[in-house]
Amino acid sequence: MVEARTFFNFSFFKIDPKWRWMADLAKEESAKEIDQVLRNSKTKYRIYSTLGLRDDAEFLIWFASESIDDIQNTISKLYTTVFGKYIIPSHVYLSCTRPSIYAKTGRTSSFIAGEEAKKYVVVYPFVKTRDWYLLPLEQRKKMMDEHIEVGHKYPQVLLNTTYSFGIHDEDFMLAFESDELNAFQDLIMELRETQVSKYIERDTPMIVCVKKDIIPLISSLG
Repeated sequence: MVEARTFFNFSFFKIDPKWRWMADLAKEESAKEIDQVLRNSKTKYRIYSTLGLRDDAEFLIWFASESIDDIQNTISKLYTTVFGKYIIPSHVYLSCTRPSIYAKTGRTSSFIAGEEAKKYVVVYPFVKTRDWYLLPLEQRKKMMDEHIEVGHKYPQVLLNTTYSFGIHDEDFMLAFESDELNAFQDLIMELRETQVSKYIERDTPMIVCVKKDIIPLISSLG
């Protein structure tokens, strides 16, 4: 039986400074309009703030759906709202779930599994060198066993690994969730010392996002 795959879309946005000059009441009504669009959407979604944490994005909408069309339809409806006329996409990533060839047991994305979102998610594209894929599979599995074992030392950090081969510019999209941002930092520092680290070509931009509901998020934008 073929496992159903879910598409992830990570859409980061900047806000047009003109938004801050709108009347507060108009902003409140616009926030409710956006909230309604998302609630009526056929896609799963999570909202995060990146305000003040980067200069190239102010919030993230993380979509999950088995249909690319549903994701596009939702984003299209967002752009037709008042608030939608003041947002500019700054990073957009597309990926999908699929079984890992390295993990000994099947792992479901915490988002897809319906687990409660953690306070933070760190999202980044991930590209391995072509030399990695030319190594024998058993050699890659051995190195990944070490990599996975390090991850097991940090159970407070949940991993959502999805695949972008052929549908976007990177190999993978990673989304690490945790209530403890320092634990994630410790995990990454330890992963740098594994053998797999030699075969990383790119893992940036690395974007820290803070979970927030859409109405207070829009209010925070000024």
